Amino acid sequence: MSHAVHSLGDCHNIMDFRTLARRRLPYPVFHYIDGGGDDERTLARNTAAFDDIDLVPNVLAGVGTIDTSTTLMGRETSLPLILSPTALQRIFHWQGERAVARVAERHNLWFGISSLSSVSIEEIGANYAGPKMLQYYYHKDRGLNAALVERARAAKFDAIALTVDTIVSGNRERCKRSGFTTPPRLSPSSFLSYATRPAWALNFLFRERFSLPNLETHVAEGSRRAISIQDYFNGMLDPDMDWTAVEKLRDDWGGTFCLKGVMSVADARRAADIGCDAIMVSNHGGRQLDGSRAPFDQLEEIVDAVGDRIEVICDGGVRRGTHVLKALATGAAAASGGRLYLYALAAAGEAGVERAIAILRQEIERGMRLMGVRSVAELNRDMLRRR
Repeated sequence: MSHAVHSLGDCHNIMDFRTLARRRLPYPVFHYIDGGGDDERTLARNTAAFDDIDLVPNVLAGVGTIDTSTTLMGRETSLPLILSPTALQRIFHWQGERAVARVAERHNLWFGISSLSSVSIEEIGANYAGPKMLQYYYHKDRGLNAALVERARAAKFDAIALTVDTIVSGNRERCKRSGFTTPPRLSPSSFLSYATRPAWALNFLFRERFSLPNLETHVAEGSRRAISIQDYFNGMLDPDMDWTAVEKLRDDWGGTFCLKGVMSVADARRAADIGCDAIMVSNHGGRQLDGSRAPFDQLEEIVDAVGDRIEVICDGGVRRGTHVLKALATGAAAASGGRLYLYALAAAGEAGVERAIAILRQEIERGMRLMGVRSVAELNRDMLRRR
């Protein structure tokens, strides 16, 4: 059902923020957020997967007082929801990662910044006290790899999440058609889209220069040179990365360590065997291998295999509080997602992200009450049925 969404006050769920973001962003930028790999089957399935499992509520459970908090990767957090690391946030709104970090800190949520973040590791570490992870890309440039670890350590990040599903770029055909690069490049076809979004264009042109500060000390890609994300992944990242490299990185870091992009039981077992603290069951938001399985579809068998040894996070496709509850009832330690706050960031900056997280918090709390549970730990598979 479509309805008019003209302002932040019209946004009552995550998809409303998508509608508003589409109005406010130039189309190459919107489609960079919104798109996935190839035919986008996996992108669609990530959310649709939640519809194949139904919740079975219990009633009369005395749920006047409920507790949504949990401990994740050693930090207490007020919701079992992680704001997944996503790149380039100042392209979507000039406040960028700062807006997301402020909202995460206010709500005491885990959030991540990307190796490709548009605000530095140092600034995030110095200004935001909430639990935070650096999403880490493994580069061919070993000096850059080492520098990222040291910078995360110096900035007192709580965890590193190594992304393992992007050794080459997915085939993002929407970006090929729109010519999306970072920083955005004006082309004859995209000029009209930028020109008809003057608020975005003025912010982009006249606020602080867009950059990728975690990279610019080592590579030209951190500077003004416009490259596509596909070129970055295909040129900079090391496709030879293997389990030996992962163990070395985990040892070099020495702190809480998460693998992001694990989808098979065999890989989940190996992650547990080498002492990872957590895995994010993730297909990179449907942006990499199209035709791959959705995280929620894969969650049960991974939890059954390693859930007693490692925290399993279900990443991707989350649009509703009930999706979070279904993941937790299956056995996940938390759910996480990127678009769920990126649409809101693009729509209205910090105020948008704040409203989106407030809506998800209300959905989780309401869902828990309607499910008859007082704490997230009470959610279990007895409360689920497959169609």
